[in-house]
Amino acid sequence: MSRITCVSLFAALFALSALPASAAGYPEKPIRLLVPFAPGGGTDLLARALQDKLERALGVSVFVDNRTGAGGTIGFTLAARSAPDGYTLVVTSAAYTFIPGLYKNLPYDPVKDFRPLSMLTQQPLILAVHPSLPVKSVKDLLALARKRPKDLFYGSAGVGSNLHMTTELFKYMGKINLVPVAYKGGGPALIALITGEVQVGFMSVLSSKPFRQSGQVRPLAVTTKQRSPAVPDLPTIDEAGVPGYDKGSWTGMFAPAKVPDPIIAHIYQAVVKVLKDPESMKRFAEDGLVATASSPTEFTAFVNAEIAEWTKLAQEMKLPVTSLGK
Repeated sequence: MSRITCVSLFAALFALSALPASAAGYPEKPIRLLVPFAPGGGTDLLARALQDKLERALGVSVFVDNRTGAGGTIGFTLAARSAPDGYTLVVTSAAYTFIPGLYKNLPYDPVKDFRPLSMLTQQPLILAVHPSLPVKSVKDLLALARKRPKDLFYGSAGVGSNLHMTTELFKYMGKINLVPVAYKGGGPALIALITGEVQVGFMSVLSSKPFRQSGQVRPLAVTTKQRSPAVPDLPTIDEAGVPGYDKGSWTGMFAPAKVPDPIIAHIYQAVVKVLKDPESMKRFAEDGLVATASSPTEFTAFVNAEIAEWTKLAQEMKLPVTSLGK
């Protein structure tokens, strides 16, 4: 998987220290952070963690607006049609780059209708099972899934969601079958795993933390090539039974395509300020997240490369393509 390199936060601050005059007066009213997923999932929790600090950095109120459905497509469509004035921003996950390979007739163009503004965080996901399932390792899960190819269910947040694609890649590389059950977001999917409605699930380090600590879910491994400092005792999926598996997750901020450059620069400056804040970095690290600022140009190159890669992978995995009306 491709990886983006972090730019120096201090260098970014220096480069953007002089705000262009044409952005004068912005912002003058509340800013909406549109999250295209349900409350309680990892992306939603991140947006809410950023909310207060962005308010201080921007000097106006910031509110989170959850718009769920179709793996994020409903929220992205709403954002694409919003006024390009800098008052609607999108905080999303890698799902943004999955959707183009899974849906036909999208009501928006993921390349032309948005401006990637900055990556926010990078993090692993955790593969976990319900405690009632008689497995304690990835190899145990693979063996059980091969014996019972129609009996094990996993929770997803819909076609094209991070949970869906992470699991489908795990199935493909592990040569097993797990039956998908779609929910309205990562939060409901996690609840389904906790209650035993599904037996297998991927989840963020952040959203799963209290349930891992209470024993309500049994974590097996992390999805990245390297172990996570937040959960150092968990092996990687690569070392635990599926060689080559490497699916780190990320979150990023996007704006409608026609937002003027000076406003983009102003927002980016505020984002960098938040991400370099020692308190933010400490909190993110405790939750398994790495604060990552990337310039709009760098983030755009990364997003476009990910769209191309995941579109190719969707074809290799022979995932069905859904048609959406405009």
